[in-house]
Amino acid sequence: MHKRRKTLALAAAGTSAVMALSACGGGGGEPAEEEVTWVINSLPAAWGAISSAGGSVYVIQMLSGIVPYTGQYQPDATYEYNMDVLAEEPTLINDNLDEGPFQFSFTLAEDAVWNDGTPMTGEDLRVTMMMSASPSEGYCDTCDSRGTTGADMVESVEVDGKTATFTLKEGLANPEWRGMFDAHSVAGGFYPAHLAEENGWDVDDPAQLGEYYAWLHETRPEWSGGPYQIVDGDLENQVVKEPNPEWFGETEPGLDRIIMPYNTDEGTFIPAFQNGEIDGANPAQYSADIVTQLQDIQNATLEIGEGNIWEHVDINVENEWLSDVELRRAIFTAINRDEIANRNFGATYPEYELKNNHIFGSASEYFEDHISDTGQGSGDVEAAMQILEDAGYELEGDTLMLDGEQVGPFRLRSTDTVTRSNSLQLIQAQLAEIGVQTNIEMTDDLGAMTSEQDFDIVQFGWSGSQYFASSPEQFWHSESTSNFGGFADDEVDEHAEATATATSLDEAAEHANAAVEAVVPHAYVLPIMAEPNYFFASDRLANVEDNLQSSYRATYNIGEWDLAE
Repeated sequence: MHKRRKTLALAAAGTSAVMALSACGGGGGEPAEEEVTWVINSLPAAWGAISSAGGSVYVIQMLSGIVPYTGQYQPDATYEYNMDVLAEEPTLINDNLDEGPFQFSFTLAEDAVWNDGTPMTGEDLRVTMMMSASPSEGYCDTCDSRGTTGADMVESVEVDGKTATFTLKEGLANPEWRGMFDAHSVAGGFYPAHLAEENGWDVDDPAQLGEYYAWLHETRPEWSGGPYQIVDGDLENQVVKEPNPEWFGETEPGLDRIIMPYNTDEGTFIPAFQNGEIDGANPAQYSADIVTQLQDIQNATLEIGEGNIWEHVDINVENEWLSDVELRRAIFTAINRDEIANRNFGATYPEYELKNNHIFGSASEYFEDHISDTGQGSGDVEAAMQILEDAGYELEGDTLMLDGEQVGPFRLRSTDTVTRSNSLQLIQAQLAEIGVQTNIEMTDDLGAMTSEQDFDIVQFGWSGSQYFASSPEQFWHSESTSNFGGFADDEVDEHAEATATATSLDEAAEHANAAVEAVVPHAYVLPIMAEPNYFFASDRLANVEDNLQSSYRATYNIGEWDLAE
């Protein structure tokens, strides 16, 4: 069976290492009757998801069925609380800042336990929050959380058995408070606190909490709070999961074993799938070649939808030449986004849409088109040249000059994927039409390249999310460590901060759109499109579907996976 669908996908995701050994579970023959082999298409870099290294979809999916969480967006973009874990829906105690601090609570289910039989309590939530915060908050000396915004707002936590009540700092609010421990949070859920004490660490000592944090990220978890537990594996080859004997949820795991090999060699996917060595995958990167082959395979499900990472072009505004906003505007006007998208995806995913808002997808109730009317991304060479001429630039032959000096050339960089390689070649040709010369340089270490500002013009991907309140601050705030191109603007900072601390989602969205509107004229970030994702699965499986709203992807409901009748 083949299915095609177009889905707005806004899920948390990240980057990770790109090298891995080819590995397939099940010994290469027919799989065991109740066994499934599901490919993760890159190496996970840690055993925990809170850290910068662990902040990838590969780690999240490796931990699927292990880390408990309080809720999750479903494939249809509706939100469901996890009532296996929760005793009741989380409570917003106060959101009126005139009457006191912003306050909310979570209460865990009475029968919710870790796989060693220890009850889950509010202490698990408190400790996870502490490990997710910035070191400057004083909870942990060495925790390097990849997403600190929500935790840093917390003034105090009161734990009463199964309940944890959070009070935010004076004047602060969190419009996305309910997501602090859900599947989309920095931890992908929450972690056990009792194991720290068992190993001799005091979680209220910042140095010792750092040791526990490091242990969680460095040690294969024998703990589990989900329907499965990891019984074997490493960070180089695969993990093996079997049912958690202490699982307290309503639905019993349907499989005896799930094997998750790490395999970046997409050329092996089709032969292994046809031979029954693997049962499916939800790769983070799109491959038109694999999709084309899958379309011809019987007894398989194939789905394609708008994915969870949106591609964009950023400019290093601290470059001598690129500090000129008029040059940046001309560059963005000369770039033809539709040509880039069509070259990469037109043949196998003609339903693609260009992205015209950095925060909201076109299906969002908060979507406003901030790009189309600007000419940015249009490929209008004549308009780009007019911008340059008005700013005093001129062409000498095929070379752009200013005051007798050549402009550039510029280093044009990305990671070496098929789609990004195609994109950079097109951008290079498009910019040549306005006399801007570029030299393409690929990297295998995106994190180092961006954090060290080792680029002039760069293409990479940001993960989108149904949660958006912290995004403007992360992307563009002048003090953000993720603001790689060095952009700084007081108006953008103001709206970014207001987005993160609004008391409601409507208010947050208003400021988020204001931040986008303010950043666009600076020609700092040009969104292209959300790269499509594909998912394939053997028809021998039941209850397996892709979830483009979640970094867990198809593993979002792993506890419900089963074999077809």
